[in-house]
Amino acid sequence: MPSLSIIIPCYHDEQKLAQLLAQIQHLPHTPREVIVVDGAASQTCQAICQQFHAIWLPSEPCRGKQLLAGVAIAQSEVLWFLHADARLPKDPITAMERALEKGAVGGYFKFKFDTPRAWPAYLLEPAIALRCRFGIPYGDQGLFMTKQAYVQAGGHAPWPLFEEVPLVKGLRKSGRFMALDVPLFVDPRRWQRDGWWRRTLQNRQFALAFAYGKSPEQLAKLYRSHITQL
Repeated sequence: MPSLSIIIPCYHDEQKLAQLLAQIQHLPHTPREVIVVDGAASQTCQAICQQFHAIWLPSEPCRGKQLLAGVAIAQSEVLWFLHADARLPKDPITAMERALEKGAVGGYFKFKFDTPRAWPAYLLEPAIALRCRFGIPYGDQGLFMTKQAYVQAGGHAPWPLFEEVPLVKGLRKSGRFMALDVPLFVDPRRWQRDGWWRRTLQNRQFALAFAYGKSPEQLAKLYRSHITQL
């Protein structure tokens, strides 16, 4: 495997981040570096990064800008972007290596809800897989790619939401962007909090609004106001 940098944007999610960093330390193959870009500039987050030997980088709270800041200091040939609340499969690095050996410029993992699961998860997961085939896989699916392909595709947009959309489109134009048959486990807490179908409908409404020209900044404000009303 070429050298690997893991980049994790975080914002007030220290407990989940600590669990993820512990998982990374116990993988069969280890990355060259782990970069945590902290949108809250939290001392707690900084201490957790020191504990797990990760690079801590303070940033303003905008996921697209956080990811760009992480890439700017990354030293490896391959980039892997993870959300702080992800749970990893047993050997994800080997799965990425095999995809790159087959000539892919990058790819993404299969979306699978983590426990505790509810019955809607079994309906939503195949629907999300189908949507990713014809649409955009989002950042919670562990997007990975060579750094060269990342730069050629234009990188992340400096947006608070949908920052990966132009990147994935650019990667697909430049080469094969592979869907792995290996799951990355997505925290279901937001679906549990909002309601499984309500959350799914809201996600689709935001995606449609973005597709029809509403700015990511406007959508981020709407999202924050929605959260405070729950």
